[in-house]
Amino acid sequence: MPATTADWFYWALLSAVFAALTAIFAKVGLDGVDSDYATLIRTVVILAVLAAVVGFGGKWQNPLMLRPKAVVFLVLSGLATGASWFCYFRALKKGQASQVAPIDKLSLVLVALFAVVFLGERPGLREWVGILMVAAGVAVLAVKR
Repeated sequence: MPATTADWFYWALLSAVFAALTAIFAKVGLDGVDSDYATLIRTVVILAVLAAVVGFGGKWQNPLMLRPKAVVFLVLSGLATGASWFCYFRALKKGQASQVAPIDKLSLVLVALFAVVFLGERPGLREWVGILMVAAGVAVLAVKR
């Protein structure tokens, strides 16, 4: 079934809402808690929820049947996610959520650049303007007053 704009757009919008809530909940939850330990708790919760979704949804597959390339890149993605969370929680522990989260969103610009270099994607003028606006916003937030 081909994806429509609504299919991916609404999931992406929900992702943004939950990412915003993640920053707020994490900042409050980090009060008096080591950032690494907080990351572990978050990861255990995610593991439990996803195990339930996969298990109860009948989506479990034999991991040995996956293509090796898929496994390698999923492992790399997991490592990158872990590194991102590790750094994000450390930044949240030391900085304000309203400062950390926007800088973290520099990832939007980096995704676009990496997609061009590694995936051969070719964003149009409209997309590049938006990407540059995000980059400019990050630059404004990064400049000290």
